[in-house]
Order: sequence, then structure tokens, then C-alpha cells
Amino acid sequence: MSPQAPPKTPVAGVKNIVAVGSGKGGVGKTTVSVNLALGLAHLGRKVGLLDADVYGPNIPLMMGINEPPRAYGDRIQPLEKYNVKLMSMGFINPGDKPLVWRGPMLHSAIQQFLRNVDWGELDYLIIDLPPGTGDVALSLAQTTPITGAIVVTTPSDVSLEDARKAVNMFHQVRVPLLGLIENMSFLIAPKSGERIDVFGQGGGKRTAEKMNVAFLGELALDPEVRIGGDSGRPVTARDGSDPHSAPFLELARRVEEICSAAQSAGPSITIED
Repeated sequence: MSPQAPPKTPVAGVKNIVAVGSGKGGVGKTTVSVNLALGLAHLGRKVGLLDADVYGPNIPLMMGINEPPRAYGDRIQPLEKYNVKLMSMGFINPGDKPLVWRGPMLHSAIQQFLRNVDWGELDYLIIDLPPGTGDVALSLAQTTPITGAIVVTTPSDVSLEDARKAVNMFHQVRVPLLGLIENMSFLIAPKSGERIDVFGQGGGKRTAEKMNVAFLGELALDPEVRIGGDSGRPVTARDGSDPHSAPFLELARRVEEICSAAQSAGPSITIED
């Protein structure tokens, strides 16, 4: 008989934990994480955003804030911007200095960010995972009850191949899949309004259907989204009527619907599109 896995410890005060992962880097996973968190906050939810991409923490830049967090007693106080509570290794190890850590140190850091940060009462804690299927994702899945995971991909075959690995990884560690989102799906030509499928067409939806996970939609390759991230003012921090923020607000609504269904049905739910 195989030994029983140790029980997972909830994060005090957090109702839903949503992990955002990808099979490879460069697909816009952090952009999706940031704008999803802001979209949920725009809907009136209490939201935290944990940058678990400890080797390449970009959330401080994208959220336009980078200062050392304070501690009160044994509790770290998260920073806050745009009504979202934030924690990132980039606040502790700023600049271009690389973080050269092995697996046990990564595990310890993630647990500190989960358990020793004073998140307060949250409806959602969005966790931006490192790309791939390595130590951080495994540590999180083994120790913390996750409501569900989102896998970010582009339509290209190279990206989809790695996205399938990420989906299978979450299945293997028994983390429910909320769905797959196709980022950089298309570009709208500024003058003609023509849709240009830069990285191919429809691969994300076909992959989601084949793997029996929900397809959460397409996000355009939008220069305004890039400008927002680089300037520390993401598009979803703008007025809710801004057309560039609309796809992320729709994503936030979809994620909330699926999370509500998952919580109502219990841990045995099978999520399908």
C-alpha cells in the first residue's frame, strides 16, 4: 500500500487560489495573471497576486511598484496597488541581480509567501507560476489546496506542445484545470482592421477540446497591453469601458463562474467546456 499524501494546508482567509502556468516562457503568462487579478478586483472582489516566478519576477514592473515590504512581528505585509495585494521576490531581490537557488530554497520561499504574508481576507489569490513544470509548481500543488489552474499558450505548435505538458502536469498532481487561454491569438492591423493570425489559428481551442479542458478564449496581440505592462499601468487598471481591458474583464467573469461552480460541487468536480 502506498503511503498516504500529507494533508494540504489552506492559506488562512483565502477562499480561492488560482494558479496561472504555462509550458514555456514568452507566452504572456504574467500579463494574463496581472490583468486577471485586476479584472477580478474591478468586479469588486478582494484579490491578492503572488509572483511565484522567483527567477524572473516581472510583477513589480507590470504593476508599477517596487519597494521593500514591511514586517509586523512575524508577518510580512504585502504591498498594494490598484486594489490588489502583492508579493514578489522582486520586492526583496530587486534589479538585475540573479537568484541562484536550488529546489529546497524555492520551496521555503513559496511557503513563506503563502503562510507568512498577511494576505487578510481574499476572494482570490492569483499565483503567477514560473514557466514549465518544475519545483515551484510541484511544491505548491503538494502543499496547498488549489481551486484550479489556468494554462496560457499561444496558437503556435511549439507553444501548444509545451502547453500540453503543463496540462498533463496539473492532472498528474491532481490540480483541477479551470481551462486554457490562448494569448497573442491574432493582431488587428491598425489601418485596415484586418485580423492577422501571426502565430497560427485555432490551436488553443483544438488542444483544449482534445484534452477535455475548458477553453477560456482568445486574447489579441495588442500593443496597448504591452505598453500597459511596460509602464506599470496595465490596461485592466484603466476605466472598465476601455476596449483593451474588455477581454480580461470577460476572462475574470468566466474564471469566477468556474471557481464558483468548483466550490459548490466540491473537490471531485470535473470541469468541461
